[in-house]
Amino acid sequence: MSSAENGFGAVEIKAFVPARDFALSKRFYEELGFEIPWSDDTLAYMRLGDTAFFLQKFYVAEHADNFMMHLIVQDVESWWARVQQAGIPGRYGVRTVAPQDQPWRQRDFVLLDPSAVLCRIAQNIT
Repeated sequence: MSSAENGFGAVEIKAFVPARDFALSKRFYEELGFEIPWSDDTLAYMRLGDTAFFLQKFYVAEHADNFMMHLIVQDVESWWARVQQAGIPGRYGVRTVAPQDQPWRQRDFVLLDPSAVLCRIAQNIT
């Protein structure tokens, strides 16, 4: 019997993303296009369309340095242009790597957030 048949079907999964400077990280993600439907002093629900995660006021360098998120978008080149035109790397002091075709059949670019969380923003390629 599958998990859907026995009543244990999953609906969604959300990561809890660490933030060294909670306010700065919230602004960073908002500038990328995420909205914050709910927030308190230690947790923010970050949503972009049908995708979402929790940003938490929690930081351990070893954890953040090894945390990665992967966002699939429809047009990776438009996302790259938006990040560059908005000056996000310079204003937030974060590193980027330009879009590249990957062997896993996606074109993506790398954007580190203010806590050094690695974000891969990708588009599926056929």
